[in-house]
Amino acid sequence: MGKILDGASIATEIKKEVAEEVKLLAEKGIRPGLAAVLVGNVAASEIYVRSKVKTCAELGLFSEMLTPPESITTAEMLALVTALNAREDIDGILLQLPLPAHVDAKLLLDAVSPEKDVDGFHPVNAGRLQAGRPALAPCTPAGVIEILKRSGIPIAGQRAVIVGRSDIVGKPAAMLLLHENATITICHSKTRDLAAVTREADILIAAIGRPGFITPEMVKPGATVIDVGINRITDRAEFEKFFAGDAKREETFSKRGSTIVGDVHPKAFEVAGAYTPVPGGVGPLTIAMLMSNTVRAARMRRGL
Repeated sequence: MGKILDGASIATEIKKEVAEEVKLLAEKGIRPGLAAVLVGNVAASEIYVRSKVKTCAELGLFSEMLTPPESITTAEMLALVTALNAREDIDGILLQLPLPAHVDAKLLLDAVSPEKDVDGFHPVNAGRLQAGRPALAPCTPAGVIEILKRSGIPIAGQRAVIVGRSDIVGKPAAMLLLHENATITICHSKTRDLAAVTREADILIAAIGRPGFITPEMVKPGATVIDVGINRITDRAEFEKFFAGDAKREETFSKRGSTIVGDVHPKAFEVAGAYTPVPGGVGPLTIAMLMSNTVRAARMRRGL
């Protein structure tokens, strides 16, 4: 079994650094502010947004949670985003996804001012990231880079393979790794002989959204495996496929009727030289990087 890359402790480290930056900005009379917009009553999203708001309070950032009803129209949401763009006390705007089906999510994400786009989803920020200019990068891929750097995993000159080509993780992760001088391959559902490609990876990033998709024979012995996936499984047969004989997981599954598995089969970690577990790997970094992006946005907006 490879070395565990502890995302939770790295996230704690980053949050401490953010809290220090917030103190320094306070001396200049600046308090970074985050507005989180949560539409409707989606339990999982609510827990996630409340966690972000709570973290803001712990680190000394100002935060505001806006909860418009599920019936809100695209036009009303646009007006809300426009108002937040104009507010001086707000440095970051977070639109919690998914939005209701009747709302045009793409239009709204594009309406967020690039300077306040702390999720890093705006086309302007995507373009800046590609061009290697200062930009707000998406939180999860930025967190992946922090895990690698702070764990002493070399990136320059390494072969990095990313399984998944989403705008939120796969593509920005490729750009960030490229800027760190890795050699990149992005794989997807149409990649031929996927296992042959993934076995060439010194750094393998799984972000495909399919439980246990990366199996042991797809991993080069000694590779660093970063598992971005979070998949809830409730089926007993599926549980046995991934966790047969794991007493701790069995206890959780029996109690809750579900457990979490990443995009990497747990057995594949036995081949890896280092890996991020699920939970406790990449997940905690996402909120830490959101806090870091909010402070960065506050500084960039003021030319600091």
